[in-house]
Amino acid sequence: MPVGDSFYITTPIFYVNDVPHIGHAYTEVAADVLARWHRQRGDDTWLLTGTDEHGQKILRTATSHDVTPKAWADKLVEESWKPLLQTVNISNDDFIRTTDARHEEGVQKFLQKLYDDGFIYQGEFEGYYCVGCEEYKQQSDLVDGTGPFEGELVCAIHSKPVELLKESNYFFRMSDFEKPLLDLYESQPDFVQPESVRNEIVQFVKQGLRDLSISRASFDWGIKVPWDEKHVVYVWFDALLNYVTAIGYGVDQEEFDRRWPAMHLVGKDIARFHAVIWPAMLMAAGLPVPKNVFGHGWLLVGGEKMSKSKLTGIAPQQITETFGVDAFRYYFMRAITFGQDGNFSWEDISARYQAELANGFGNLASRILAMITRYFDGQVPVAGELTADDLAVRETEIRVTDSADASIATYAINEAVSSIWELVDVLNGYITEQQPWVLAKDEATRERLGTVLNTALRGLGTLTVLLSPIVPDATQKLWQSIGQGELTSQPIDRAPEWSSAPAVTPLESTLFPRIEQPESDVA
Repeated sequence: MPVGDSFYITTPIFYVNDVPHIGHAYTEVAADVLARWHRQRGDDTWLLTGTDEHGQKILRTATSHDVTPKAWADKLVEESWKPLLQTVNISNDDFIRTTDARHEEGVQKFLQKLYDDGFIYQGEFEGYYCVGCEEYKQQSDLVDGTGPFEGELVCAIHSKPVELLKESNYFFRMSDFEKPLLDLYESQPDFVQPESVRNEIVQFVKQGLRDLSISRASFDWGIKVPWDEKHVVYVWFDALLNYVTAIGYGVDQEEFDRRWPAMHLVGKDIARFHAVIWPAMLMAAGLPVPKNVFGHGWLLVGGEKMSKSKLTGIAPQQITETFGVDAFRYYFMRAITFGQDGNFSWEDISARYQAELANGFGNLASRILAMITRYFDGQVPVAGELTADDLAVRETEIRVTDSADASIATYAINEAVSSIWELVDVLNGYITEQQPWVLAKDEATRERLGTVLNTALRGLGTLTVLLSPIVPDATQKLWQSIGQGELTSQPIDRAPEWSSAPAVTPLESTLFPRIEQPESDVA
């Protein structure tokens, strides 16, 4: 993407009825890494996240707690969802709630346009409804219940019985968009990513689309249908619109045109909503479809998707309190192939923390700064004639910068981190081979010592820039130690071009201190 182009990225707006687990944090961090990278390369970047607060599930839970749905949502947003952003250091530009006035007004404007243009009609509907998914289910989405639910049809995702509902609702003529959607997938093969999710979406649409029920009259917790206030808008139809209501749809055309279309980062289980219903809605409204919909894989614990009911949900704080925020961010971006399912284990994060962060990157930084301080009183030495070994480090800096930038452009975050880590390994190998502590013993090799440490520092600076979207706290601390100011002002796609300061200072403390095995590791 050329410098200066718009990069608008969204996370799903998370349903507030539950507390955040590491699956939610994983999505947030992935979006944040992409946003930070694009921001630092000069792109006009905007990161949106937020919360989904309407629907029957919220109403039922609030009622069970003897509070209003709004009060229940307010409590969860302030106590759980906004703190999640601080817990994993998210640099979002906006936070939208579906109870915001700007959102409700935008939804009603959008809905009225579709109604006026003939894309909405009233009709009878009967079907199996999963309150957990807030979705009418097709027969293929249901399985036979077991245990206490034997003899009942249950949702394949939640393993809980569905309800047979019959309502007089308003419908969106989604079936009109079956061919336009298939044409979209064919003309823009990267519209839905990765390939596995794209294939599922294409097959789903090829089976035929039904019109979508987009209102409910059986409860009142939702946005009122503007021409019939006995109905509220279906929670998914309402929620999807956050991506345009947050950037001025129907209110601020200039801002809307600047930002839209977006890149949507979602879990693969909700890709169907974003890659089928959402573009159909936009087509009906005469608006551009999103740039991409990327359905990433699930985080698995013990081979199973995290679930509150199965007690496999892990709170992000359980990890950050032991390993720190940067290590949380690094681990999930490094250890999991983005787009595929990935298993989390305490053993793996502990091993990677020690080997890659503490020993690999952290120790590298400490050694280079300590040797410049010890052998040159903190003054950055001037490089003399460069050898093939020195030039190889420089070439690695340039190569991994280009490789990582290209990977980010295709959302291959783990590949970008792997490329950057090649520089960590090369620098560690370079120092081991050049043995600056031996060179320091002989005045005759002092110039060579200066060249080696200058080369190592240059590589370390490039590494610091490249890692800043992934481990922002550690890299900012390191950047200041090598005599720099604000790290994010250094263009990331030109990381090797950073300018060295005349002096460095040793790190006051190691970037990634050694830690004891977490209790959860042995529980």
